Formats: sequence, C-alpha cells, structure tokens
Amino acid sequence: MALSLFTKTKKVIIERAQDDYATKMRLKYKPYYHAMDSQQGTHIRLQGRDMIMLSSNDYLGLSFHPKVIEACGEGAKAWGSSTTGARISNGSRAYHVALEEKLAAFLGREACHVSVAGYVSCCSAVASFAQKGDLVLADKNIHSCLWDGIRLSMATAERFSHNNPEDLRQILKSVPHSTPKMLVVEGVYSMEGHIARLPELTQIGEDGGCFTVVDDAHGLGVLGRQGRGTVDHFKLNDKVDILCGSMSKSLASTGGFVSGSRELIDYLRTNSKQTLFSAAISPSQAAAASASLDIIQTEPQHLQRLWRNTKRYREMLKGLGLDTWGSETPAVPIVLGSKELVYRFWQALLEKGVFTVMSIAPAVPPGKDLIRTAVSALHSDEDLEKIAAAMEYAVKQM
Repeated sequence: MALSLFTKTKKVIIERAQDDYATKMRLKYKPYYHAMDSQQGTHIRLQGRDMIMLSSNDYLGLSFHPKVIEACGEGAKAWGSSTTGARISNGSRAYHVALEEKLAAFLGREACHVSVAGYVSCCSAVASFAQKGDLVLADKNIHSCLWDGIRLSMATAERFSHNNPEDLRQILKSVPHSTPKMLVVEGVYSMEGHIARLPELTQIGEDGGCFTVVDDAHGLGVLGRQGRGTVDHFKLNDKVDILCGSMSKSLASTGGFVSGSRELIDYLRTNSKQTLFSAAISPSQAAAASASLDIIQTEPQHLQRLWRNTKRYREMLKGLGLDTWGSETPAVPIVLGSKELVYRFWQALLEKGVFTVMSIAPAVPPGKDLIRTAVSALHSDEDLEKIAAAMEYAVKQM
C-alpha cells in the first residue's frame, strides 16, 4: 500500500519534549522567565505593577551608574556594535587587551582572558586544563558551568562534601601523589551565600599536588580589598592557579574571565574550544566592565552600602525566624524545605511587590528548597522597609 503524502514519521525526541513533566509544571505555575516591562535601579515594572527587585546579582548597583552607561555608548560609537568574530581570528580588538590587563592587575594576576559569558569562561577554566586520566576533586555544590567543564575534560570526578576540608583530606589520602589532580571550588556559593573555606582547602590541595581553580563570580566586587574577591580576602593568590568568574554581576556587564600566570593563559588560548570558537565580547560590554572596575577602585561607598544593607537584611530575616542557610554574603537564601512552601512564599512576596526567584530540588539538595534573594547597594532604606513588610506577610501565609 502506498503511503499517504500526509503521513508523518514518528519523532521520539519531539514527543519527549511535548511530554516533559518539568516543562508542563513550569508553564502551569509560571515561576520563571518573567520579562520585566522596565527597570530603574532596584525598581522594576512587571505586568503593569511596580516592584522591588530582590534577586539581581547587581551587588554594587553599577548597572545604572551614569559612568557605566556613558561608557557603553562611547564603546559602541568607537567600535560599532560587535566584532562579529572570535578572538583567535578576526574578533580581537585593542579594548579587549586593555580590559584584560586592567582586570589582571586588579586581581593581582599576570594575565587574563575575557570571553563572551561567565558560563563559558568558568567551563573553560576546567575543561582546558584537566584531561582524561586526571582526577578532579570538586565541592559537590559547585555551579553547573564547572560540572560541564569537568564532563568535557573527560577527567574522573570525585565529589567532596560542601565546604568540608576534612572530607577533601580523607579522599586525597587514597590518591597517589603522582596522579594529576585538580581542585575546583567557588569563592562564594551563590545559592547558599557561603564563603569557601579557602585557607584550609587550598592548603590541603597544595599538599596533595592539586592544580586549584576558583570560580569567584559572586565574590568579585563583594569581598577583599576594594572588592578584589575571595582569594584576595584570604590573601591566597599564590595558592590559586586559576581564578575565573563572571562580569555580569558586580562589574555590571556581560561576559566572563579566566586569570592566572601568563603561560597558563597562553595555554588556554591555544587549547580551549570554548575560547577558540566563541565570539568576542562586544565593545559596549567591555567598556561597561572597564568603567565598573574604575568605579570599584575610586568610589568605596558602593561596597560600604552593600554590606550595610546586607547586615540589615539578614537581621530582618533572623527576626522573622527564617532559615538563611548560614549565608555570609549578600546572596541570601530563604530555605523553606519544600516546593509547595517555596511557591506559596514566592507568590506572597509577589503580591506585596517584591520579586524573587524560586530554587527547588534537584537544583538544590532535597529538603533545601528555597527562595533566592540578593541584596544590592542600590536598595534604599525605603526599599528595605517594604521588603520587611512583604516578608512578614509571606511568613503569615505559610
């Protein structure tokens, strides 16, 4: 029998996408992918309502700084909107080199490479240096970009308990010293707000012959001298081989960076597929990051305001009996323990004009379902008063 012209072959992948439970639940409850109508600092407009943003990573509030906005415009005027190419071929420009040199000097590193995204940079910081036959020792709570770097490297991965130097030490006891080893941690864990126990972890790694990679996306601009980050905070530059991170947080831009010795960055530029085949960061965003670096070093009031707001906010949550998972930084989770409670709490805050983000298992460990909040230097006293009232209301709804 001849097949009808209108008969379609069954496509299993399409059916799988159509039947995906997680997607169906996301579309039903709509907790993600909210598109703001407008924004000015910490104030947003969402579906016709004015709200306070309490989940942005704009820790220092520089994304609306006049000097940063001006720099964006000047970057585009001088260089156009895009390089339309990768750095290795036709996409490299003088402004990339200038930004890399400025960032390397700020971090106390010999060299730096900037890429189109923080995810790309941090992934490459692992995938470029680890390889099949190596052992990667990773804090079990590291970001997805680092896990992808490990997977792409084809190295063997061994997890150790979150921020637990003793567990790392016990694992290393059974590993031959001659085995090529990499230690991968974050400086600040964005979901938990924890600061890595870098002094102990890096010393154990050093004793075990580990090549150490620190992702400090959420520590840069927040910790250390003038916001130089977690490694500077602990004065451990000589114990960290690769320091990577994002420019989309305190640097009020987009893109990411990898920094280290000159020979390591040269090696990355030769061997990293993520680096070789990614388009270069745009002129505007490079200019924004560069201007933010200048402001961080000349206007200390932003960092001071950030920590003043963070202290007040944490005290507010503590007074309401909320579990902040021992957060030590402006990234402050509110742990509620189940997706049902998290959804109700999130909805209650939304009702009162406070925008936050839900994070539920498996994105967080079972029983740690939470609302992720983040404090900004731009939050005013009036903002914090409104947030306090909204939190009190949300607690009563549970």
